[in-house]
Amino acid sequence: NEFEFPPHDRIQVRKISFCPPGWRQKLHYFRFLLWNILWVICWRPQWIYASDLRSCPIALVLSFIPRLKIIYHEHDSPSKPSKKIEKFFDWTRTHLSMRTCKNLLPNETRVNRFLEKTKSNRKNVMTIFNCPSLKTVSLPKVSKSEVVWILYQGSLNPARLPFSILEALALLPPTIKLRIIGYETVGHLSYVKQLKLKAEKLKIQERISIVDAMPYYDSLRSYISASDIGLALMPKQTTDFNEQTMAGASNKAFDYLAGGLALLVSDLPEWKKMFVEPGFAYACDPASPNSIAENLKKMIAAPEDMRKMGERGRQKIIKEWNYEKQFAPVLSISNR
Repeated sequence: NEFEFPPHDRIQVRKISFCPPGWRQKLHYFRFLLWNILWVICWRPQWIYASDLRSCPIALVLSFIPRLKIIYHEHDSPSKPSKKIEKFFDWTRTHLSMRTCKNLLPNETRVNRFLEKTKSNRKNVMTIFNCPSLKTVSLPKVSKSEVVWILYQGSLNPARLPFSILEALALLPPTIKLRIIGYETVGHLSYVKQLKLKAEKLKIQERISIVDAMPYYDSLRSYISASDIGLALMPKQTTDFNEQTMAGASNKAFDYLAGGLALLVSDLPEWKKMFVEPGFAYACDPASPNSIAENLKKMIAAPEDMRKMGERGRQKIIKEWNYEKQFAPVLSISNR
């Protein structure tokens, strides 16, 4: 329960108990499918919102219920299936894509992959960035103390928050500090401990603040507003398709801009086009401490320009990169 929807009088959340991996989990998933079908029959909704690959078998079954409309939203593109169960999920995804009202993906590169794999109709697919709501946009930032806070928020693993960040911090003045907010992922359950040990080795532990993940976004907003620079880094060398295509898919950069933060992003074509060229960010090689440090020095050396970068980004969120604007075409379909 680390992450939850904030309470809302028009939203109900119903959960089924967790089942560990193994043959029982497959039966548990079948039970989950039946559980969803029963709720749909009892509640009789007009729309179903299905998110990501594991929802596809259930959504495909539900798509045969008369007058029920489906929207499929894929935040992460599935890798090439190898096991039988993965091929089954992939098969249901393909067939679901042909029965939905709309399929939503976060950028054009992923849209093209989706069309190639599913043979879905291009008119049935929309590009929707993962943007924050307008109500989360902060007030304009004002000048503050000499201390500059760099913020990273999100999953904690070497791909998103490499040791090179700490090594770069060691090259910068002591007034430059790093705040880390997030959660460890499967495969990197001791990464916080590793980060602390690395910071101690570099003798910068007093300049690093590590905060646990927060259940509600509102709790995170105060930390974003209290920071100056947001880190949104992706590895330049990776075989992971999702890591190669995170511009527009990662909500991290949009969250920072909503708080008026200037960005430091990876020196990758899509990221540079989206964030550097409009003047919201600097780009660096995330594997190089020197590249990271040099770009941070440029930003810190001109605090007023850095503040203007963040303000340009904040205005972009208000005018275009917000949930309300991005989802307006989807809502127009649902209101027909």
